[in-house]
Amino acid sequence: MMLRPGSAMMIHVNGLGYAPQNLARVVVWEWLNEHGRWRPYSAAVCHHIENVLKGDSRGTVVLGQVEPHLAPYIIDLQSMHQFRQDTGTMRPAQRNFYEPSSAPGKGVVWEWENDSGSWTPYDMEICVTIQNAYEKQHPWLDLTSLGFCYLIDFNSMTQTNRQSQRKRRLRRRMDLAYPLTTGSIPKSQSWPVGTSSGQPCSCQQCILVNSTRAASNAILASQRRKVYTGANGAPGTFTLVRQSNTFAGTTLWSPTSSISSGSAKPEQVQSPATGTTYHRVPALPAPTPASGQNNLNRPGPQRSALVSTRGSIPPGVPALPVKNLTGSGPVHPALAAGMTGILMCAAGLPVCLTRAPKPILHPPPINKSDMKPVPGVNGTCRKTKKKHLKKGKNPEDVVKRYMEKVKMVPDEDCTICMERLTTSSGYEGVLSHKGIKSDLVGKLSKCGHIYHLLCLVAMYNNGNKDGSLQCPTCKAIYGEKTGTQPPGKMEFHVIPHCLPGYPEFKTIRIVYDIPAGIQGTEHPNPGKKFSARGFPRHCYLPDLEKGRKVLKLLIVAWDRRLIFTIGTSNTTGESDTVVWNEIHHKTEFGSNLTGHGYPDPKYLSNVLAELSAQGVTEEGLKD
Repeated sequence: MMLRPGSAMMIHVNGLGYAPQNLARVVVWEWLNEHGRWRPYSAAVCHHIENVLKGDSRGTVVLGQVEPHLAPYIIDLQSMHQFRQDTGTMRPAQRNFYEPSSAPGKGVVWEWENDSGSWTPYDMEICVTIQNAYEKQHPWLDLTSLGFCYLIDFNSMTQTNRQSQRKRRLRRRMDLAYPLTTGSIPKSQSWPVGTSSGQPCSCQQCILVNSTRAASNAILASQRRKVYTGANGAPGTFTLVRQSNTFAGTTLWSPTSSISSGSAKPEQVQSPATGTTYHRVPALPAPTPASGQNNLNRPGPQRSALVSTRGSIPPGVPALPVKNLTGSGPVHPALAAGMTGILMCAAGLPVCLTRAPKPILHPPPINKSDMKPVPGVNGTCRKTKKKHLKKGKNPEDVVKRYMEKVKMVPDEDCTICMERLTTSSGYEGVLSHKGIKSDLVGKLSKCGHIYHLLCLVAMYNNGNKDGSLQCPTCKAIYGEKTGTQPPGKMEFHVIPHCLPGYPEFKTIRIVYDIPAGIQGTEHPNPGKKFSARGFPRHCYLPDLEKGRKVLKLLIVAWDRRLIFTIGTSNTTGESDTVVWNEIHHKTEFGSNLTGHGYPDPKYLSNVLAELSAQGVTEEGLKD
């Protein structure tokens, strides 16, 4: 087999790749993403994995010990799988080899700029190819041969999509070189392997990992199959079944031995690593999968393989799904599910591992004629522009409007400046306003909290200056509070579908759309661009009386620019972007996997409370 210059070479021995004898190779560990692409771990993580591999080639690697953001992930070197402990997601992992003179051997990383403005590394195979072309001083590189319709321009350092003509920046940076390995191929390991010989870490994460290790050894040991019974009731010869490193083999392998009676003739194959002769036993015919058993947490070929193996399950033994486990113990339900499945398999019970369900974000397609106005709500669309922002009078007048005189000033601290109320405001000398002395004290008319008037003026000047005031102690709102939401559009209508938990009611759909733009004076960075990710955003309410009430108040909040603001995203960490503003919405239509969907019997009451905290109440509704 011919290899392209700089491409990877990998030999699998019991699930691990090893370099050929006396040949130096750079080691890159990779994991398989949902798109079928092998994504490289960083050089630091690969060094960590190699160190663990040297100490115990059958152990477990805790990735969070190197990079904190990988804390939920572990790699099981026995099964060559990456396991995410908080969700139970398993992905294949592999150990790949490259030339020492290639990009990973030199610590060269090629990256492209994604939509959020951060940098994403290329797959290692592509990185190696780009670096080879760069070193040969090629002006450009076509990635079509690697399955990507991109053109790399080294002069402008851009990547161009040949179909859409969209350009992205790319960059070349230096990082830690990937680990180098030399030497001969290790001796063949038995499968399953024994317990780890190293001393386990005492941290909570490793304790959970080691508990899984014990169960894993039990299931792997059970793969040494027992004596089979022939067609005439005569016992067959002992057959050792070896499972592939991805648990996905469509064939079973056994050392040289006679196969139990059957019509299929085994194919004889010699192992390239050990010289041992194996028989490939044809897989059993695949029965028709039962309903609910086709969402397995594995790729399509692996699913068909698992269905094939079910043909050997004795009649009357049910396949028990391991999913939706809940509990309040120290072990995460996803990890508990995995351990339970392993132990059940070790006991000879079949297990159906199901893929984690995906959230249902949107309803089925709807014709425009089926979208109806919401009863009791005028119109179907609202737009906001900067002119909706109401400017108040001068700060002194606004503060005095909501204050009352205090006959006896209490000897306590002003919670704004932290000076005693009986002394001058801490803003004396910082602010000077006509008509307000630094020692003047008043109390807010509704809540009765007492402050220096000059302190309230300073607080008002640091806010939106919209003519409203909010008590810093109890958050009571005086006047009509407005926000800093950028201009946009809000649409709302009824669709002929019901939400989970409301089977007898149709659904109110709200669509928010805000374009990117330039920040105004009321925003964190005036004059700077802001992004608007994920728009239009679709939200849902049940079409009942309380749901319509919530919609009316949301319209008021929209008009007051309180639904969104500009800040830093809690999800992506991106700054100067449009984010939600403390009024929760349901963006998941047909499920509640993210917590932003239905059923949620308390949601309508909770969002009414959140609207009230922003000063949006029924009193503000116009008849």
